[in-house]
Amino acid sequence: MRKIAVLFSVSSLLFACGGDAEKSVDDVIATNNLEEIRETKTELSKQQSELASKIDRLDEAINRLDENKRLTLVTIEAVNDTVFRHYAQVQGDVATDQNIVIFPEFSGILNDVRVNEGERVNKGEVLATIDDGGLSSELAQLEAQASLAKTTFERQKRLWDQNIGSEMQYLEAKTNYESMQNSVARLRSQIAKTVVKAPFSGIIDEVITEQGEVVNPGQTPLFRLVNLSNMYVEADVPETYLGQIQRGTDVKVQIASREFEGEVSQVSNTINPSNRTFQVKVSVPNEEGLIKPNQIATLKLNDYTAEEAIIVPENTVQKNSMGESLVYVLEDRNESENTGIARKVIVETGYVSGDSIEITSGLEAGQTIIVEGSKNLRDGQEVKFRN
Repeated sequence: MRKIAVLFSVSSLLFACGGDAEKSVDDVIATNNLEEIRETKTELSKQQSELASKIDRLDEAINRLDENKRLTLVTIEAVNDTVFRHYAQVQGDVATDQNIVIFPEFSGILNDVRVNEGERVNKGEVLATIDDGGLSSELAQLEAQASLAKTTFERQKRLWDQNIGSEMQYLEAKTNYESMQNSVARLRSQIAKTVVKAPFSGIIDEVITEQGEVVNPGQTPLFRLVNLSNMYVEADVPETYLGQIQRGTDVKVQIASREFEGEVSQVSNTINPSNRTFQVKVSVPNEEGLIKPNQIATLKLNDYTAEEAIIVPENTVQKNSMGESLVYVLEDRNESENTGIARKVIVETGYVSGDSIEITSGLEAGQTIIVEGSKNLRDGQEVKFRN
């Protein structure tokens, strides 16, 4: 800014002091002569360019001769190759396949609820019983008849084995016994439905129907049973990542204040036509039971990895008027005075991850880049550095 101010001051002075033969800028503008105004502008631009060149030469001489000159202070950093990982971020929901509402399989009165909300139960544990409406008495009678049928059959079989009696008597006894066995089995199966058991181990999240109420199969919900051990996050991923996201892909999962690493356990084989996404699942460890179904989760999916990448802070990369990316590197280092020359380097960039950006060409491991203080530098400028 100082140089520009001096430039315009000198330019104005030269024009103003040009003698009576020359007009002031105001006089030229007042003529309303477009050609004369343009000529005056061209002349001033020429004088300005000449002055700028002279001032640059003077600056170079001052920098060379002034032992007390003040150099721009910059911060530097060595460039090394490292493993670079980029992550695609999507939102998902926590879910579990073991989160169900239990319905009865038998109609009747719910006469014995044996669990409370929040209680942990094991697979096969009895949760409640339903009045069987006299089926137990009927079963006792059938079992007695089945016992008699068995005795009759065994007697007829012994006789038949001794070639005593008719084959018809033997077959009738056998058929009657088998029929009674089937009847007993059917009734026992019916009575078993009056006992409500836990299909898996978990926690009774809700007791929906109270003891004494009439319940019906498929209509009356009894309990909500949840197992928080086998949790996972389910998320929709844009189809553009289909080639990068696979089963086993590394994932960073964040749920509320918790963050942990995992991997994709399942990838959908279809694309949702309504939003052009595919679904992924990521298993969630939940030993303490702090993660709940339907919580919102953030997934960071590793969609790109470079083993020997050049990484620099993103704020060190600038754009020139041509739209090219550039960084400044430090050359000709003088370690005793902590000085060097700033050189502009055109680079090509790759993925951005956090505050870092990948440099795909233009830099090599071992070079030193200027991290702070590079915004107002020019190519070839001498600078003072600190590590």
